[in-house]
Amino acid sequence: MGKIRRAIISVSDKTGVVSFAKNLAQMGVDILSTGGTAKMLREQGLSVMDISDYTGFPEMMDGRVKTLHPKVHGGLLGQRSKLDHVKKMKEHGILPIDLVAVNLYPFEATVAKENCSLEEAIENIDIGGPTMLRSAAKNYPDVTVLVDPADYDLVLSELKEKGEISSETNFRLAKKVFQHTARYDGAISNYLGQIEKGKKAHEFPETFTFQVKKTQELRYGENPHQKAAFYREYLLTEPSVSNAVQLQGKELSYNNILDLDSAYETVKEFEERAVVIIKHNNPCGAATSLTSLGDAYRKARDCDPVSVFGGIVGFNRTVDQETAREMRDIFLEAIIAPGFDPEALEILRAKKDLRILQTPPLVSFANQKGFDFRRVVGGLLVQDRDLGKVRMDQWKVVTKRKPTEEEKRAMAFGWKVAKHVKSNAIVLVREDRTIGIGAGQMSRVDSTRLAVMKAKSPTKGTVLASDAMFPFRDGVDTGAEAGAIAIIQPGGSIRDDEVIAAADEYNIAMVFTGMRHFRH
Repeated sequence: MGKIRRAIISVSDKTGVVSFAKNLAQMGVDILSTGGTAKMLREQGLSVMDISDYTGFPEMMDGRVKTLHPKVHGGLLGQRSKLDHVKKMKEHGILPIDLVAVNLYPFEATVAKENCSLEEAIENIDIGGPTMLRSAAKNYPDVTVLVDPADYDLVLSELKEKGEISSETNFRLAKKVFQHTARYDGAISNYLGQIEKGKKAHEFPETFTFQVKKTQELRYGENPHQKAAFYREYLLTEPSVSNAVQLQGKELSYNNILDLDSAYETVKEFEERAVVIIKHNNPCGAATSLTSLGDAYRKARDCDPVSVFGGIVGFNRTVDQETAREMRDIFLEAIIAPGFDPEALEILRAKKDLRILQTPPLVSFANQKGFDFRRVVGGLLVQDRDLGKVRMDQWKVVTKRKPTEEEKRAMAFGWKVAKHVKSNAIVLVREDRTIGIGAGQMSRVDSTRLAVMKAKSPTKGTVLASDAMFPFRDGVDTGAEAGAIAIIQPGGSIRDDEVIAAADEYNIAMVFTGMRHFRH
């Protein structure tokens, strides 16, 4: 590529643009610009030519038409190595444009606003910007194109060191442009696909476009003969495994990431100190503590000390020295937490293969609304994330005996855990720990039996949480035989009366939440 002599700079995101433009000007680059960008650069003492002065054609129609001109796109698309292209450019007074720095109207941010009108959304659909970007990216051997302010320093560094931009860098930047415009067009398509008669009429658009960014090539997928990679969403704000930083340990596997996600999403349910240990995408122990994180970990571990081996541990507090010591003498695959004390890290780093992940802080975050996806052969199932919550004052007591305050606390704890257990899910709990967990059985009564069988401490006096209704009374009978004294479940079975009568027979207090939490 030859020397950069002329650049178009027109950005909605002004981050770093003044410094970038000043550096280009110092290298003798002529700058073309439009609207607010041109005004800002002039205010900073830079010499800028308006696009309209260059084309000889004024901006019009409220700025809708300003860069859609042959003198702009000819200058971007003309191939410098083809004599015919160069000849035509000279004939029509078209100057080569060697660099484009453009980012687009903030369409996604606009439509994310509450009560955004269709008119406002339409006005934030950029036309000239994507067209310039695509023209420049198509001609990447001759034109450097930037859509991300994070790339300004890279371009300036190459210009200062070599006097030009390498073909490898130009190609990488061009790829980034087409990825960006694809995502931009996808957002527009998704939004408009929800609209009927000028208003949002559909939760799910007619077609669905979704773009994620690859962050990691994985050694293999769910099994060694499968290939896999890890992608993350753009605009991710919620602390999660997707924006966690790995502090040490072996490379993450496909199954590690699934389990880390399960662990962290479970502990995020709790305001108090909480720990969950995951094995094969199911909790094998969960606990809270009012005294220490180490205490919560011990209670979670002791729920099923056999299954803990090789488990994934999630914390919703900074891991301290006491807690790290408790984990020192057992094999764990990975730990995820919002922080680690230096003394805790020193202890954990003695286990060199242990994967340690730190997320952004869990402070005043809001669950990010969005979609969950499940692939089937030839199709995709799309649904809202399961962020549903039922407050204690919304529970319906359906038995003669009302639950005590202690039982209510245990119900609330068990309900949060059951939400993250594979259905059919039955969880036996006390108010601060799981006692037995029955996951993924084909009948609910078998999950109840499994929860009792897995318990390593007495089940008498426990509370039973069920992720969905009891289709028959046998689940209540099995729970009562094990000593359960209270039950929380959604209700909604055609045999609810039989189930309630069974609970009354055993003097069990039972509440209905009215909300199911299947996890297939």
